[in-house]
Amino acid sequence: MSARPEMRERDIVIVASARTAFGRFGGALKALPTSALGVAAIDAVMARAGVAPTAITGLYAGVAMIGAGVLTPARCMVLQSSLPETTPSMAVDRACCSGLTAIGLAVRELTEAGEGLIIAGGAENLSATPRLVPRETGARPGAVAVTDPLALRAPFLDKAIARYTGEEAMAVGIDRAEQDAWAVQSHQRYFDARARGVFDSEIAPLPALAADEGPRADCTIEKLSALSTVYDSPTVTAGNAPGLNDGAAFVMLATRATAQRLGLPVLARLSAYAQVASGPTTGTSTPATAIAAALKRAGRPLDGLDLIEINEAFAATPLVSTLKLADGDKTRANALRQRTNVNGGAVAIGHPLGASGARLVMTLANALGRRGGGRGVAAICGGYGQGDAILVEVDG
Repeated sequence: MSARPEMRERDIVIVASARTAFGRFGGALKALPTSALGVAAIDAVMARAGVAPTAITGLYAGVAMIGAGVLTPARCMVLQSSLPETTPSMAVDRACCSGLTAIGLAVRELTEAGEGLIIAGGAENLSATPRLVPRETGARPGAVAVTDPLALRAPFLDKAIARYTGEEAMAVGIDRAEQDAWAVQSHQRYFDARARGVFDSEIAPLPALAADEGPRADCTIEKLSALSTVYDSPTVTAGNAPGLNDGAAFVMLATRATAQRLGLPVLARLSAYAQVASGPTTGTSTPATAIAAALKRAGRPLDGLDLIEINEAFAATPLVSTLKLADGDKTRANALRQRTNVNGGAVAIGHPLGASGARLVMTLANALGRRGGGRGVAAICGGYGQGDAILVEVDG
């Protein structure tokens, strides 16, 4: 049974989206501050939507390594973009979930308000993330310990994320070879999609970078299997994990009624959002937990999903999460994997932490649109056992 017209008018929909190409660590985008990357994507979204800047009622921007953004990065994006200075804004820090959480917050606000236009997503320049020097007032002269947040190490666990990710994958029977194979597939799927022009509708080229910088056309099992593991991980290498990347991605959201009033296209509907948290080392499986929560909220079955996007924080993440969604049934998990990250994932594309959640959503919406409609879910893990998921639907 279809929803009543007055209910459909309150649907939260995507009316425009854009991202920068994602840069390699220390690469073409290294000199652009986080806020500048955000501004580039925000202004591209504005240009694609063609709405008056004064029509925007808010900006939510995910930034995971907020130190690189210095002070109030979301506000800096407003003041340097085409948005008027009166635009309310908020930066969101939920680690890698941040960009998707920003979208979730916008969905909640629009659902409550019943009108408005909100830009949501995220930006990150990991190349500019500073090392940390402790402030010790009155300390005597001597050596100072400097820490690097990009080591992604949890001091309360005394181990790096890469280590416990590998341990969690091995615990459910997903070994190094399977993770390397997924990484190779990620690159192969990416280059096949790029050859078909799949990313043309996503990327707003910058003078410094017009195409994703990290994907490797020469990625092979032989090359990946020769790499050493990192941070004492049993399985994770530089080849089966994404790089430390720079980039930004944003979507413009509205109610369906607002989109119709302004003559904006409805690219997709966001039908349910969920965020979850579990034990601090459960990142490989929290996307599955979040997907299950979003499906339950919407009353939808797992088998009704046409496409799935699970952020490749590591190759282990979609492998573990699909196995959990399949209740440990490997045959069913393999069937889910056939429609997961069909155009490649972060292992190839890159993972600018605050931007990845929004990139997943636009990639999914565009993929559903190209197949003539359907239903999908985008999910991501973030910092010590957090997870977000959102259901995306495109009318046939």
